[in-house]
Amino acid sequence: MPEMEIYHDRLAAQLDRADRALAVVTATKPDFYKQAPLVTAADRRGVPCFVLHTGQHYDDVLGHGLTEYGIEDRVGADLRVRGDLSEKTAQLMRKVERFAETLDERYPDTTVLPIVHGDTLAAGIVPQAWLFATNQLVAHNEAGLRGMAPVELEPSADPAEVVAAQWDGEWERNRTEPFPEQYDTFVGSAAALYHFAPTDLNRRHLREEGYPGAVDGRERIPVVGNSVVDAIEAKKDADLDESVFDVYPVLEDRDDWIRVDIHRRANLLPERFESVVDAVIGLVEDGHNVNFVELTATERALREYGLREKLVGLADERDNFLFTGLWKKHAHVYEFLESGQCFAAFTDSGSMQEELNHIDEALCLTARFNTDRPETVFDANTNLLVPPVSGEFVREMIEHVYDDDRTRERMAAGPALYGSDVGDRIVEFLADRTDERPFEWAHERQGFETGTDREFDYL
Repeated sequence: MPEMEIYHDRLAAQLDRADRALAVVTATKPDFYKQAPLVTAADRRGVPCFVLHTGQHYDDVLGHGLTEYGIEDRVGADLRVRGDLSEKTAQLMRKVERFAETLDERYPDTTVLPIVHGDTLAAGIVPQAWLFATNQLVAHNEAGLRGMAPVELEPSADPAEVVAAQWDGEWERNRTEPFPEQYDTFVGSAAALYHFAPTDLNRRHLREEGYPGAVDGRERIPVVGNSVVDAIEAKKDADLDESVFDVYPVLEDRDDWIRVDIHRRANLLPERFESVVDAVIGLVEDGHNVNFVELTATERALREYGLREKLVGLADERDNFLFTGLWKKHAHVYEFLESGQCFAAFTDSGSMQEELNHIDEALCLTARFNTDRPETVFDANTNLLVPPVSGEFVREMIEHVYDDDRTRERMAAGPALYGSDVGDRIVEFLADRTDERPFEWAHERQGFETGTDREFDYL
């Protein structure tokens, strides 16, 4: 297990003589671009802030977001966790405790409030590790993500009926398949004092679970939008030294691309994954332009099921099939999605459902049986579930959307749900609450006093 690395000079620059400071937690690729706006907003307001990086995504491609979004030199500690889920969980628990001890030794008068994000492993483990180590709660950006699914979703139905069931039918809470995203977002809430909800629906989930909307008239679950919109806007005018169309010229030569990226564990089950690959092959053979993005987990599944050579061969044979690795620059993804060259993304990414609600030029088709961004389906109609029941079902659903102008127009015209200047809203909220202690006992919330401030080490 590699030792964590603490950048004491960076911490000192933020924490010396500071009463309170924010520790913006990053772990995986989505964290870099969704958490970076908080660092920028903190700098604008003069709020002491550093990045606490778990080190899960550290290589040149997966870890590039730290550099791309300008927060690499703000990392105050790199915990350098490695391994599978169990190993990373154990390391996070221990290393967060050690880091908290370091802060307590060097900055005993500074209250540090970690801010985790979304449904990553860090969102589930860092809050409880911090709580157990310090008896203090955290803040949760993108809180209240809870899986939902249509009550009636019949894969044998006509595609138009499947669409209608999602946009106009009844939905219910469906928190199955909790490995690990639904688990992480759920347990992360339990150790959070402030829950920053992207939408009213997320706030409603949290209220139904018993989290207080306000205490003493002060909001605890503000609806702030999603900081992904800040990331998109930050890259709109990015000065790229190389366009994505320079990297992959065929993307400009053809249009109406279907971008496929599949990585969630449930979709790597044999039947589901083979359905995705079968649909991709069928779409390519039908003449559609398809870009299949091979992530680390995707490559493992392709090799495990003996399917990778089939896709490699298809890419060699067909000009309308582009088989690539993960794109290093996130700005390239936005450039492509906004270019008009991409018809839709067939994805199981939660973030992509949010991004394509904000980006009008490409549609979102989600390879899931449920989704924790259901508002993009039944509220905005910018998204549709296309569960990988079979290759035939996936292909028919995608081709239905492609061919049906009314469906495409309705998806493209859906309202944007996730606000603007979200990083600023979060930091402003926290800056107005520097008088609040990041923990409370039940008697305190109910207005009772014990008459003593004495504590012993166990507490």
